[in-house]
Parts: sequence; C-alpha cells; structure tokens
Amino acid sequence: MKKKELEIKLQKLEPHPNPSPELEQYMTPGDIAASLLYLAHSHGSIKGKKIYDLGCGTGRLAIGAALLGGKKIIGVDIDGEALKIAKKNSAQADVENIEWIRADVSNLELPETDTVIQNPPFGVQKKGADMVFLNKALQFGKDVYSIHKGVPKNRDYISEQVKELGGRITNRIEKEFHIPSQFKYHTRKVYRFKVDLYRIIRR
Repeated sequence: MKKKELEIKLQKLEPHPNPSPELEQYMTPGDIAASLLYLAHSHGSIKGKKIYDLGCGTGRLAIGAALLGGKKIIGVDIDGEALKIAKKNSAQADVENIEWIRADVSNLELPETDTVIQNPPFGVQKKGADMVFLNKALQFGKDVYSIHKGVPKNRDYISEQVKELGGRITNRIEKEFHIPSQFKYHTRKVYRFKVDLYRIIRR
C-alpha cells in the first residue's frame, strides 16, 4: 500500500465522539500517522512484526500497522469508549489481527515486543505524561516510533531521557500537526503546531 493511499484510508476512520481534554485525546491526522508508520516500515519494523500501539485511541496507528503487514498488533488504551470505536474502525478497514486491551499504560505489564508505535499525550495537561509512555515503550520494544511536541526545550529533554532509559535516537522528523476545534476552550477552527516523529532503538 502506498503512503498516500494509507493516509487517505486512515483519515476516513471514525474519530472519538467525546474526546477528553484531560487525556489529550487528539486523533492522529492521517498524514502524520502514515508518516510515522512509513518511517517504521522503511526500517523493517512493521511487516511480519509483533507491534504494540500504546494509547491507541480509536486505532489509527494500530490499523495502519496491520494494513502494512504487521503480524500481530496489540492496541492499549485507558478509555473504553475509544476502544469501541477502534474495534469498529478495524472492522471497517477489514483487519483482524489486532487485539484491543483496556489498561492504564503506566501500570501495564506485557512481554517484550518487536516494535512500539505511539502518539502519547504531549504532557500539556498532565506534566510528564509523555515520558510515562516513552519509558514503557522502551521497556517493551526494541524499536520505538513516537510522536512528541516539536519545541527545542522538549527535544533536549527527550534526548536526555532517552539516554537515561538506555535508548538511542536514530531519526527525528519535523511535521505539522493539525487538529480541529473540539474542546470548549478552543477559539480557532483549526490548531496547528510542530511535532517530531522519533525512531528510538534500545541499546
């Protein structure tokens, strides 16, 4: 499947009907999801691999990984409503090799896996939430693909944390993330901000 085709397919999936600002439930835009997945695909981290999607929400990354040939995908999220939509979306995309688990990522215990893909909370509403996800990702996966807010201060902090966690950043790709107005405090129709797509390997 070509990247543009994947992007269009993912963009058509159903969003969360009642997203929580506290959980920072922003659906990953189709272009960002496709870019992260193709970064993983280009490094041989998708096809035939066992993959975890931490904080999977309504399933775009997990479903995209399945469409690109992932062997077995596990999507994890704390929100049962999001997982119901994820199951519906996976049926719409005609993929069956995804297991959906309701759990708090901070308390999650799973066996080691080949690859972790994730769009964690940015840590705006709850400071450090993004690092909880990154810590778990490096605990579970040899190869981690993660989206984080793209500001210099954050990049420096992530670099330091990755080293402390025994990882090494091999790729960082800058992208523009866009979300529609969806919470009461939003005053613009569309919000745009910079994000970084990371590939991190565990040493």
